[in-house]
Amino acid sequence: MGALHRGHGVLLESSARQCERTVLSIFVNPTQFNASADFDTYPRTAEEDLALATSLGVSCVYMPTVETMYPEGASVSVQPGTASVPMEGAMRPGHFAGVVTVVSKLFNAVLPNYAYFGKKDYQQLAVIRQLVKDLDFPVSIVGVETVRESDGLALSSRNVRLTNENRALSVSISAGLSKAKALHVSGEFSSQVLLDTVLNDLRSTHVANVEYVSVCHPETLQLIDNSTEGAVICVAAWFGDVRLIDNIELAAISAV
Repeated sequence: MGALHRGHGVLLESSARQCERTVLSIFVNPTQFNASADFDTYPRTAEEDLALATSLGVSCVYMPTVETMYPEGASVSVQPGTASVPMEGAMRPGHFAGVVTVVSKLFNAVLPNYAYFGKKDYQQLAVIRQLVKDLDFPVSIVGVETVRESDGLALSSRNVRLTNENRALSVSISAGLSKAKALHVSGEFSSQVLLDTVLNDLRSTHVANVEYVSVCHPETLQLIDNSTEGAVICVAAWFGDVRLIDNIELAAISAV
C-alpha cells in the first residue's frame, strides 16, 4: 500500500533476483480499513516509492485509482478462508475480505508467475496462500523473511510513531519470541509454556497492552497444544497508541 521501507525493498530485491521482470503494485485499499479515518490518514508517498522502485530495477509500477479498482456498481467480493478467522480476523472484522478481494483483482490485472509477501504479516500470507490454493490461481506465493532492526524489532512504517521509551521497550516482542524458539529447539513443546514465555517478556515492560499471543498451526493458524509438528507464534501488542505485530516460526522436530 505504498509508504515503502527497507522491508518492502527486500521483497522487490527477491523478485528481481528470481524473475525476469518485476511488477510492483501500489494501492491504498479502502476495503481493508476498519475506520475511514485510518484510510484518510494512511501515508501516501508516491514520489519516494517510485524512486525506490526505480533504484531496485522494478520493470513496472501499477498504481490504480480507487475508481479503477472499485467502479461504480461493482458488487462482487471474495470471502477469505478459515485462516482469516482468528487473531487479526477477530480484531479487525472485514479486513481480510478486503485483502483477498483486492489481491484477487491485482493478480488478474498483472497475471504474475510469482508473488512475494513478507512473513511479518504471517496471517495475511497464510490467508493468501489459502486463497490461491482454493481458487486455483496460477501463481506461486513466495514468503520472504521478516526484515528487522539491529535490536530485533520488525520493520514497520509504524515504528517511527513510537516514543523513545516505547521504542526501547518494544524489543520485548522479538526478545520473547526468540526465547520461545530457543525453548522449542531445546525440547520444550508445550504451547502454554511457549506462550507464557512470550507474555512474560511483554508484561515485564509494564507498558505493552497485549491483544494476543497465539501458538498456531503454520498453515491453518488454528491453535495447537504443542509444537512438535511445527508452529508459528503470532503476537499483537500496543505500545502507547502504536499497534505492532510480529511472529516466529518453529520447525518440526524432525527438522530441528
